[in-house]
Amino acid sequence: MDFTGLVAVVTGGSKGIGKAMAQQFAARGAKVAILDIDATAGEAVAQHLRDAGNQAHYFHADVGDLASMERAAQQVAHTIGNADILCCNAGIYPQAFLETMTEADWDTVHRVNLKGMFFTVKAFLPQLKQSSRGRIVLTSSITGPITGFPGWAHYGATKAGMLGFMHSAAIELAKYGITINAVLPGNIATEGLGDIGAEYRRKMESVIPFKRLGAPEEVAYAALFFASAEAGYITGQTLVVDGGQVLPESSLALEDL
Repeated sequence: MDFTGLVAVVTGGSKGIGKAMAQQFAARGAKVAILDIDATAGEAVAQHLRDAGNQAHYFHADVGDLASMERAAQQVAHTIGNADILCCNAGIYPQAFLETMTEADWDTVHRVNLKGMFFTVKAFLPQLKQSSRGRIVLTSSITGPITGFPGWAHYGATKAGMLGFMHSAAIELAKYGITINAVLPGNIATEGLGDIGAEYRRKMESVIPFKRLGAPEEVAYAALFFASAEAGYITGQTLVVDGGQVLPESSLALEDL
C-alpha cells in the first residue's frame, strides 16, 4: 500500500496502537502528524520516525477540547498540508465498577473517547473534504460493541457509541467521497497493560484461539487497509482484530487445543 504524498493524522499517536499506526503510515510514504496530549512521548515518536528518514511531526492536542483540536488542525495544514487520512485513536480505559463509579469517572472517559472522536472529525472535516482520498479510521474495541468486562461499562459505552456515530456519519460523508470505518481490537500488547505479570498474561492468552496477545502493528495493518485506495468503496464497516477472541462459546471450546 502506497501513501506517498498523503497526510495521515493519528490522535493518541505517542504510544501503543496509535504509535504503530504512525510508524506504518510513515513507512509507506505518508507525511504523518502525531497528535497527543503527551508532548514528550509524542515528540520522541516523531523524532524517531524522522531519524529513520520519514516525514513526521508532533502537534500538541487535547481531543476533548474542540478549540485545541481546531488549532492542531490549522497547525497540521500549515506545516505539512491538509489531512487525507484521519485516525481517531486517542482513548483511555480506567477501571471503575458501577457501584463506585462516579459521574466524574463516566464523564472523563466519554470526554476523551467519544466526544474526542467527534471533535477530531469536526476539526479535520474541512480538510478531508478537499482531499481526493478522504479516509477516517476509528479505533473502537470488541469491549462494548461485542463483549463486556467488569469495570469497563463506561469504556464499553463509548466504544459502542463510536459505531453508532460511524453509521450515520458514513451516509453524510459519502457525498464528499470520504469513507469512515472502524477497527475493533481485542487484547493487544501495549504499554497500557503495564506490568500485568506472567500468570495474568497467560490467563488472557488462554481465551484467545491463537494463544497470544495481538501486536499493535496488527491493528495498524487493518487501519492501513481502510485508508487505502483499494478500500474506497467500503464505508461504515468494522474489522475485528482479536485473534478469534470473540469466537469461542465458552472456555470449553478451547480445551485441548
